Amino acid sequence: MRCNKYAFLIGLVCILLQNGCKSEPQTQIPERNEITLPELNIAEANRLASLPFGCMQVEYPNKLGQTLNDSTHIQNPKALHPAFFGCFDWHSSVHGHWSLVALLKRFPNLDEAVLIRKKLSENISKENITTEVAYFSMKGNKTYERTYGWAWLLKLAEELNTWDDPLAKELSTNLQPLVEIVIQGYIDFLPKLNYPIRVGEHSNTAFGMSLAWDYASTMKHTDLQEVIVGSVDRFYLNDKGCPLNWEPSGFDFLSPCLEEANLIRKVLSPDEFGSWFGEFLPQLTEPSFALQTGKVSDRTDGKLVHIDGLNFSRAWCLYGIAESLPEYSHLKQIANEHISYSLPSIVDGNYEGTHWLGTFALYALSQTE
Repeated sequence: MRCNKYAFLIGLVCILLQNGCKSEPQTQIPERNEITLPELNIAEANRLASLPFGCMQVEYPNKLGQTLNDSTHIQNPKALHPAFFGCFDWHSSVHGHWSLVALLKRFPNLDEAVLIRKKLSENISKENITTEVAYFSMKGNKTYERTYGWAWLLKLAEELNTWDDPLAKELSTNLQPLVEIVIQGYIDFLPKLNYPIRVGEHSNTAFGMSLAWDYASTMKHTDLQEVIVGSVDRFYLNDKGCPLNWEPSGFDFLSPCLEEANLIRKVLSPDEFGSWFGEFLPQLTEPSFALQTGKVSDRTDGKLVHIDGLNFSRAWCLYGIAESLPEYSHLKQIANEHISYSLPSIVDGNYEGTHWLGTFALYALSQTE
């Protein structure tokens, strides 16, 4: 009996040792279906241009988003904002103008190129910008479109300043007084902001600074660069473990986590960004990382359709991260999935999305190259 007992124990030990010596099974990385994005060719450019072109001088419907301080504020949209009265609201009009400028720069033979140039010239006239400046200077309007509309205005200004075309030089000169108001707005506001705004809609601080940084770095505006760098240091450099699994909220068109990362990659060196990003979103280091596309339940609802914008904005952030850190190239396929979900629907005839989504699609597609 004792011999049998020892034999049993020895056999058990051998089995355990044998099992322990087996190599751990390797984690299988799930295969993704490769998605080919449409090329940003002349056909796609005409499709995207049709959206802002179709509303840039259409006054109604319109959401003014203003504070009334006296009866002089009670005027129609075109009287208040003769440059940017179309496309439902001021910021959508501004970034719609950016879209058309960006497309004309790359595709001067757009189907409606002549009319687009004519409308750009009519809207961004010296007289119209003078009226826009007066609106921003009125009592109670200091915070108007802070910082989402401000950001898109600087993106428009950057695009005009980098376009070698006589029209661009004229429009850039006309726009400059309003640009200067916005720049000063950033310089005055950011140092007083004690906490970043981490939401997925217009007031997101990271997005507002990201486009402003593009302008400041392109135009070598050191004062604006310095205030953005200082704000990044205060707001974000100690961030770790961003809760990406909490996103999206129901009305998001921006990802708080990814927009922050997209800003930081622009401000820091690649090595510094890589170290920071590894702690900020460590799960993205895995080639098997997956991020479910945002789903839209009703594209006739102006808030619910924000999720299409989220898909595009997630994509431009993921492309940017992969550009700065090549070891994250697996993120490009996730970006492709997000664009492919929403791109077919942006010309569905629902004004709730068509008045602004063309810009988001264009900006995302322009980051793929």
